[in-house]
Amino acid sequence: MSRRTKFGLIAAILIVVVGGLFFLTAANRNKRAVEVRFDTVKAQDLVASVTASGRIEPQTKVDISADITGRITQIAVKEGDWVKKGQFLLQIDPAQYEAAVARAEAMLSSSTASQVQAKANYDQAERTAKRAKEISTSSPNLISTEAVEQAQTSFEVAAANLNAANAQMAQNRATLQDARDQLAKTRLISPLDGRVTRLNVEVGEVAVPGTFSRETALLMTVADLSVILAKVQVDETDVVRLALGDSVRVTIDAFPDTAFVGRVTEISNSAQLTATATAGGSSDRAVDFDVEITLTNPPEDIRPDLSATAKIITDTRTQVPSVPIIALTVRQHEAVPNESVPAAPAADSADSAAGKKMQDTEGVFIVRGGVATFTPVKVGIAGEEFFEVLSGVQLGDSIVAGTYQTIRDLQDSTKVRAMKAPTPDAEKK
Repeated sequence: MSRRTKFGLIAAILIVVVGGLFFLTAANRNKRAVEVRFDTVKAQDLVASVTASGRIEPQTKVDISADITGRITQIAVKEGDWVKKGQFLLQIDPAQYEAAVARAEAMLSSSTASQVQAKANYDQAERTAKRAKEISTSSPNLISTEAVEQAQTSFEVAAANLNAANAQMAQNRATLQDARDQLAKTRLISPLDGRVTRLNVEVGEVAVPGTFSRETALLMTVADLSVILAKVQVDETDVVRLALGDSVRVTIDAFPDTAFVGRVTEISNSAQLTATATAGGSSDRAVDFDVEITLTNPPEDIRPDLSATAKIITDTRTQVPSVPIIALTVRQHEAVPNESVPAAPAADSADSAAGKKMQDTEGVFIVRGGVATFTPVKVGIAGEEFFEVLSGVQLGDSIVAGTYQTIRDLQDSTKVRAMKAPTPDAEKK
């Protein structure tokens, strides 16, 4: 036998051996079952909810700021005090404004006297012009035409002076009213019944108008705590699920052992603007919407700005077929005749025809005879741990419900077996 023939035989034997080993390994692999957790499709009550966080706020509050500049000489309340509508709160030094009122009163008195004098001159000029016209009509030789014209001109000048005096008196009267208004603004009173929830100033500080900065001008806040709101921020993906009147369970960090009931009373139509957004910053940010929840029976000692978390109930179902959330997965699935699966968006690419056959589909793995088969399902609302199933499975069907990693890697038509329960020693470890 030649050397070349020997090498050929050896190579053939090696190929047969390697092929046999590969075949045996593949066969063993196919026989090996994947360990999974089993569950069944069962009827359950489901509650769909949206959870959001925010703060406690009164429905009505007034931020009191100064409309004038002046030094604060008296503060009649403390933070936390209850006040009545019209009750005196704070005094700004009125000296310069009292002087302005006195000055305006003097100017009005002067213009009033000038108006009286102008009225007397007007009456005199009117009588003189009237007599001159009568004489000129009855006895033309007793008065010259020039004298008649001078009398008429004097009357017209007196009328103009009277109008000017009247305008000056009206101007000074308005100046006096403005001065009195400015003086009245030195004494601040409560605009409503409520509690002083914030006091930002002390006696001796200077109050300034809020022309450029509202925070700088804020003196105090009075809030009506008879109606309490929980104002929370809801993500854009969840806000479309909310509706006015939805029931809410509110927990307040300051009252950890108590849950409060409320209703959604307002949903903003535009997103909450941040400083970055208003300044033209990046648009890659979370978009939140303000949602106001009115508490039914808030605690008496509640305070604004307390942190709160709201669980808004958006939908409920009673005894509907359900599967664990972890059991739902997505696979590329080839549609078969009469199979109801969610419609996929039309593709514009050249391989859109292939996309009609293979598309990402939500479904679960149903176990029959120890084999897990991917089955498309249509789901409804989502509870805390379970999805409502509208179609695709039946009550009592056995499904794969764990682990997450196993479901993610599981292939269609794979043999499965129940996962062994951990031993006590293993749990201790």
